[in-house]
Amino acid sequence: WRAYMLDSIKNLSDIVFGVISDTHGLLRPSVAEAFKGVDAVLHAGDLDRPDILERLESIAPVIAVRGNMDQGRWADALPRCEYLEIGDFLIGVLHNIHTLDVDPEAAGVRVLISGHTHQPHLRQDKGILYLNPGSAGPRRFDYPITAALLKIQNNKPDATIIHLDP
Repeated sequence: WRAYMLDSIKNLSDIVFGVISDTHGLLRPSVAEAFKGVDAVLHAGDLDRPDILERLESIAPVIAVRGNMDQGRWADALPRCEYLEIGDFLIGVLHNIHTLDVDPEAAGVRVLISGHTHQPHLRQDKGILYLNPGSAGPRRFDYPITAALLKIQNNKPDATIIHLDP
């Protein structure tokens, strides 16, 4: 895997990520407000259009992975899975958690971010924080429209699901 070092983050003990997935070509104005002041944006796939990346870049640096709906030359450049190394803290990002091909506990992953289901989900298991921010794109069924904030403070992760304005 490739590991990112986010040079723009100055204080490794206090980092905030905006986490988003399944935008499916729609970036709501409420995302910019919800992610105001984040150090970086993590997109867990299904952008559907390259301009979503450009618009998120206006908020903060973006790390994105390819989802099952991301097609074309622009999407070919996106990895299926990314690992971010921040000091000794490892965050994994992929679209569909069922395609994970490593043991996150053995790999030392502390946070595993995925999308695909369009349903927000947050749980701790064996020292790993599993985070699915849900879908921030067009409404599907009666699922909420959500994203998340991931804070790393004093080498400990904490996530919050954010309900976005439609």
